[in-house]
Amino acid sequence: RKEKARVSCSLPEPSWEERLANAVTPLWRLTYQEQLQVKYESQRKILQTLASRLEELGIDAQKSGGLCCPLQPVVPSPIINGYRNKSTFSVNRGPDGNPKTVGLYVGTGRERNIVCVKANHVENIPSKHKQVAQCYEEFISHSPLDSCILFHEGGHWRELVVRTTRCGHTMAIITFHPQQLGQEALATQKALLKEFFTCGPGAVCALTSLYFQESTMTRCSHEQSPYQLLHGAPHIFEELLGLRFRISPDAFFQVNTAGAEVLYQAIGELCQAAGDTVLLDICCGTGTIGLSLAHQVSKVIGVDVVEKAIEDAEWNAAFNGISNCEFHSGKAEAVLPQLLASWEDARPLVAVVNPSRAGLHHRVVRAIRNCRAIRRLLYISCKPEGEAMRNFLELCCPPDPRKKLAGEPFAPVVAIPFDMFPHTVHCELVLLFIR
Repeated sequence: RKEKARVSCSLPEPSWEERLANAVTPLWRLTYQEQLQVKYESQRKILQTLASRLEELGIDAQKSGGLCCPLQPVVPSPIINGYRNKSTFSVNRGPDGNPKTVGLYVGTGRERNIVCVKANHVENIPSKHKQVAQCYEEFISHSPLDSCILFHEGGHWRELVVRTTRCGHTMAIITFHPQQLGQEALATQKALLKEFFTCGPGAVCALTSLYFQESTMTRCSHEQSPYQLLHGAPHIFEELLGLRFRISPDAFFQVNTAGAEVLYQAIGELCQAAGDTVLLDICCGTGTIGLSLAHQVSKVIGVDVVEKAIEDAEWNAAFNGISNCEFHSGKAEAVLPQLLASWEDARPLVAVVNPSRAGLHHRVVRAIRNCRAIRRLLYISCKPEGEAMRNFLELCCPPDPRKKLAGEPFAPVVAIPFDMFPHTVHCELVLLFIR
C-alpha cells in the first residue's frame, strides 16, 4: 500500500547568525519605531506591577492607567547601529567544532548546548570591535595553547573585552587562565601577544591599549588580579557633554555614549538643582553624572566600589578644572550610612543612584530613607523589573522599625525610559522619587 507523501510546512532552520542575532538583539527585525513601542509597553507593565505591589503595602498608588506615576514616551537613542563602546567576546566551540572561535554564546550551560558564534553580523556591535575579535581569533588559532572552555579541563585563552571611544581610542583586554604555567612561559605568551598586535597582523587594529589579565575566576577585579599593560597607554579617553573622561580597563562607563549624553542632560533637568544644592552620586563610576552636573550645583559627592574608577573620577575632575567634587571609594553600603548619619549640612541634598542590575544594598536604601535632607531621588535602572523593584518598594513603604526604615517614605512622580540599547529588549528607566 502506497503512503501519501507528506507535505512539510515547517520553516527552514534559522542560520547560526540568525540564532545569535535573535539571542543578543531580539528586536533586530523590527523598525526602530516598532522597537520603541515594544519597550514602552514593557516599561508600562513594570509600572503597573509597581503600583500593584505598593497597593499591597497599603499605599494608594493607582494613578491613570493603573500606573504608579505618569510614564513618558521612550527617549530614542541618537545612534541605532554599532552604538556599543564596550563588547565582551567569549572563546568556545563554534558551530563547525572549532574550539578557538571568538564570538558570543548561543545556548545555555544548563542545557549543555552552548555554541560560540562570530558576531560579524550583530547590529549593535561596531566594526572596530569585530575587527579586534577576528584578530584575536587569528592569534589564538596559531597558538599551541588550547582555549579554556572549562576551567577544570585546562586550556588558557579566554575572554576578550574591547572598549572604544569617539576620540578614536581602542582598548583590548585579554583574559588568560594560567593553569600551571610558570612565569617564563607566561612572559613568552605576553611577548607574542604584544608582537602580534603591534608588528603582526593585529597591528591593523591600531590599539591604544593592550591589557592582559591572568584569572582563575569567571570574573576578576583589578584588585584580585591586576590588569597588566602590554602595550600603549594605560587609559583611553572619551568626550561627553564638553568634558573629557579617562577610562580604566574595569571602570564603568555607559555603553552608549551618545545615549548617555541625552540621559545625563535629562537628569540635570529632573534634579531641579539650585546653586546651593549638594548632589549625591551613588555608584558614580568614573564620575560622569556628577561631573557633567557639577556646574549646576554647589558640591558633588560621588561613591563607587571600584577603586580604579574613583581614581579616574578624581583625575577627570582635576583635568576638567572641576573643584567642587569629592569621591569616596568603597561599597556604598559601607560608605553611605557613615556619610549620611552625621549629615548636618543645611543645603538641599539631591541623590542620583545608578546601580548595577543587582540594585542597591538594603543598607543604602535605609541610609537614604533615614536622611531627612534627601527630598529628591533619581533612580536610574537598567533592569527595573529585577532587584530594583525591591529597592522601589523599600523607598516607598511606610516606616518599618523591623527593617530600620524610619524616614518618611518617597513617592514616584514620573518615569522616563531611555533607549540606551537599540535592537535589544532593554531600556534604562529613570524614576523620580520625591517626599
